[in-house]
Parts: sequence; structure tokens; C-alpha cells
Amino acid sequence: MTITCFIRYRIDPFQREQFREYAANWGRIIPRLGGLLIGYFLPHEGTNDEAWGLVGFASLADYEAYRTRLKTDDEARANFALAREGRFIVRETRTFTEAVEGTLGSRA
Repeated sequence: MTITCFIRYRIDPFQREQFREYAANWGRIIPRLGGLLIGYFLPHEGTNDEAWGLVGFASLADYEAYRTRLKTDDEARANFALAREGRFIVRETRTFTEAVEGTLGSRA
């Protein structure tokens, strides 16, 4: 994995379970369409309106090809509609990051 798309969501904290369903749906969709799903994360303690999704790609070109597949996939389109109609995502931003070699998944 060369890059990670780091998606930051501001969610409606009163619709946390709806976001959980949305994130769980991506657990099936993202790998099928070519992304390496690192995970989706809900707030647990502290700030209650911030969630994250991390998806890995070999390159930005691979990410762009994945985005093209998302637009034509029925399950992905339905999941986007779920979020739009449910209005549980207030804001979404994307940042592309790269891991510092030797730090990803390191254990003592």
C-alpha cells in the first residue's frame, strides 16, 4: 500500500447507528471494487461527532479507477443514497497520506 485515503466525517451523534450501518456496508463494497479497507472508526470517548474511514491504494491512479467503479456500482450508489437521505453525515473531507516506513503495524 503506497497511499491511504484518510476520510474524516463529521456525523450527527444522534444518528451514530445509521453511520455504523453505512460504514459496515463499505466493508463489503470497498474490497470488491479494488480498495484495501484499513477500517472505519466511530467515536468512542471524547468528541462524539467525528468518525474516520481509511482506505489504501497502490497509487492515486488506482484511487481514481476505484472512484470510477464506485459511480457505476449499484451497492455503492445505494450506500451513498442512504447517507444522503439519512443526513447523518454533516461533513466529509479527504486527505491522502503515506505511511512512514517501519511504523505501520509495528509491534514491540
